[in-house]
Amino acid sequence: MSGIWGVVGPLAGALVALLSGWWAARATKGAAAATAEAHRAAAQATAEPNQRAADLAAFREIRTGLEQRLEQVEARERSLRSLVRSFAFYVNELTAQMRGVGLEPPAPPSRIDEYNRTGV
Repeated sequence: MSGIWGVVGPLAGALVALLSGWWAARATKGAAAATAEAHRAAAQATAEPNQRAADLAAFREIRTGLEQRLEQVEARERSLRSLVRSFAFYVNELTAQMRGVGLEPPAPPSRIDEYNRTGV
């Protein structure tokens, strides 16, 4: 009897050692994956405020540029409105002078009639 146990005992011990090694390797691999995930999450948490700050700076730069552009467009619109009003007054004066000497001016285009009626 001792002969068979002399063979089975070391084989069982080797099998237990092999299974223990496999179990430890599996646990180590899982721990390494969990550690890597924790490091990634920590790096992301650290980088997120920096990314938000960079996004905010870019947004402010874009907004400032758009505000400047809007101011330019509004100034141009004010200038054009003033020009149209001045031109309309000038043409009205010329029309009155023509009629004063007996000349009938040509009919204005429909867009001018609309402007004279609505102011827009």
